[in-house]
Amino acid sequence: MAAADEAEPVATAHLMDAHLAAAAVFGDRLPLAQAYAAALADTGVTHGLIGPRETARLWERHLLNCAVVQELVPPGAVVVDVGAGAGLPGIPLAVARPDLTVVLVEPLLRRTRWLETVVAELGLTTVQVRRARAEELARELSVDVVTSRAVAPLGKLARWCAPLLRTDGVFLAMKGDSAAQEMARDGGDFAAAGLGAVELVRAGVGLVEPPTFVVQAIRTADHPTDRSEAARSVRQPRQPGQPRPGRRSRRR
Repeated sequence: MAAADEAEPVATAHLMDAHLAAAAVFGDRLPLAQAYAAALADTGVTHGLIGPRETARLWERHLLNCAVVQELVPPGAVVVDVGAGAGLPGIPLAVARPDLTVVLVEPLLRRTRWLETVVAELGLTTVQVRRARAEELARELSVDVVTSRAVAPLGKLARWCAPLLRTDGVFLAMKGDSAAQEMARDGGDFAAAGLGAVELVRAGVGLVEPPTFVVQAIRTADHPTDRSEAARSVRQPRQPGQPRPGRRSRRR
């Protein structure tokens, strides 16, 4: 009984730390993050997108763990989240960074319908949902950042994601303890996909514990299966009253 009594203040302090970190990461958009967390804990569980045991640690293990990756994303970037699932990391990134355009790519209809409902309910006009596999969009998209979380081994991710990136675009794969071993094993796949400057970086130091480990790489060259026609970039939707932005240059 004494052990249980002692554990309660620790858990409470941990929860308070998560609340402070959430306020720091999401700022005045914290209510949006809270609404998303509520959706994950409710229909996210009933739709099989989040395990019931995960609801007690949604903030530190999921929302904050994903949102801190924003440190690695340049201003105004177009971000594709491959294998978006429950919208992680794409939705936390879009909530924390309204300057981003986020495309959630997910092949399963059940998941895309849930994502579309949540995006609409949250009013996230800078988020798009695409039902597709990454490789099906290679001739259509040419974006600044491609990210993923717990989708596939690094070698496969490199082959799927690199064709979606413009030259100098950034590949960000959230990985756990196996990151270093996967990097050593799959280095050849990165090179073949035209990805270089591969490194393991930490995001959210001082905000989340442990920090989020991300494998980062840069698209340095055209993929061997290069596009036969100019890729179309996804553009930031123009909000009412805003001037029309300048056109992005297209690489040919």
